[in-house]
Amino acid sequence: MRRLALAALLTLTAGCGIPPSTVEDGGEAPTGVSPTVTLYFVDTKGELRRTERDTHRLGSIGEAVALLLTGPGDERGLHSEIAKTGNTLVSATTEPGLITLVLPLSRAELTDRGVDQIVCTALGVHVQGGGSASTRVQLQLTLPGTDPLGPRTCPPR
Repeated sequence: MRRLALAALLTLTAGCGIPPSTVEDGGEAPTGVSPTVTLYFVDTKGELRRTERDTHRLGSIGEAVALLLTGPGDERGLHSEIAKTGNTLVSATTEPGLITLVLPLSRAELTDRGVDQIVCTALGVHVQGGGSASTRVQLQLTLPGTDPLGPRTCPPR
């Protein structure tokens, strides 16, 4: 019994060999609030280019895609391959692994690169808001004669 008590005392006083540490200040915790949203437009070479819009908040996927539909604004050298329709009402639903966007467009109103613009913008907001980068996007176009597009991911840039 005496040996057991001595072994327990030695174990308690010996520790594990790791010196004590101090509390470190890691700065402020992330809040998930972003003052900008990332939109994807097309440059003169036909490549996707990300651009930041100051919106004072990240917003939703649907809001970001609606903003994309308004066009590039003052960004020089960038254009959109999505026709302007005047209607920017976008519906977005999210389920594990899939974002479905309902857009007021027909297939004739966007090129393949325009589809990439929408998919990359939606995924950018989704991931920035804490969603999985492996999520895919499906587009449902509301105008007659259009089948769903996708599910797709953002092409490598």
